[in-house]
Amino acid sequence: MNIVSKTTLNNGLEMPWFGLGVFQSEDGEQVINAIKVALDNGYRSIDTAAIYQNERGVGAAMQESSVPRSEIFLTSKVWNNDQGYATTISAFDKSLEKLQTDYLDLYLIHWPKGEKSVDTWKALEELYAKGKIKAIGISNFLVHHLEDFLPHCKVIPAVNQVEFHPELVQPELLDYCKNKGIQLEAWSPIMKGKVNSIPLLQELALKYGKTPVQIVLRWDIQKGVVTIPKSATKDRIISNADIFDFELSQEDLKKIDLLDKNKRTGPHPDNISF
Repeated sequence: MNIVSKTTLNNGLEMPWFGLGVFQSEDGEQVINAIKVALDNGYRSIDTAAIYQNERGVGAAMQESSVPRSEIFLTSKVWNNDQGYATTISAFDKSLEKLQTDYLDLYLIHWPKGEKSVDTWKALEELYAKGKIKAIGISNFLVHHLEDFLPHCKVIPAVNQVEFHPELVQPELLDYCKNKGIQLEAWSPIMKGKVNSIPLLQELALKYGKTPVQIVLRWDIQKGVVTIPKSATKDRIISNADIFDFELSQEDLKKIDLLDKNKRTGPHPDNISF
């Protein structure tokens, strides 16, 4: 396995196991430089969203890069205020314009919004049928959201992007998605850098000659979870990807699992106020 290794989604599309998240990367020079560094160092997956307000920078970076668009797996998301059938179609078109592309590899519903998300999904299914999106999915859906949502789907979501890290392992959700053929993807995998202060991860970093961040990102991959750590710093972008020359033992994987506290760094999907 290496930085360009891919998992096959439930519709046959291949998605890189590893990518760059650009949440909170400023539009313009910061996000452009981060993506150029990532692409120059082997990354082939970029994850953005309408609400990040940096899609124009993402599009500019791809235009300026020597890496062909066809080799980049590009993800964006429809924001809560735009959920609904017609408004989703409009939001998607705006994202394409900003990203300077005529298709997305993956488009996600950003947060569960009940009946609104059902209407949103109908729009995603239509865009998918037209070939404007190669795969469609969801983000921040827990098991009970999925149980309500999936009966309304003609197309089963390919991906569920959720908060996932050593203190929020969510084994029930991971198993549920595996059983349904939905690929789990981790956002906030390094807990905004807090993994660096966890003693077990510090110990494992010494054992494997890696950093706590690299230990966690490798744990993600070995658990079958796609991961997209965010960084705008050249050294960290390069360091984050240095996880393909070692493997955690099964014993150490289980030790990391035991760090689970069901503790979130972001909002709970049942209590979102935006």
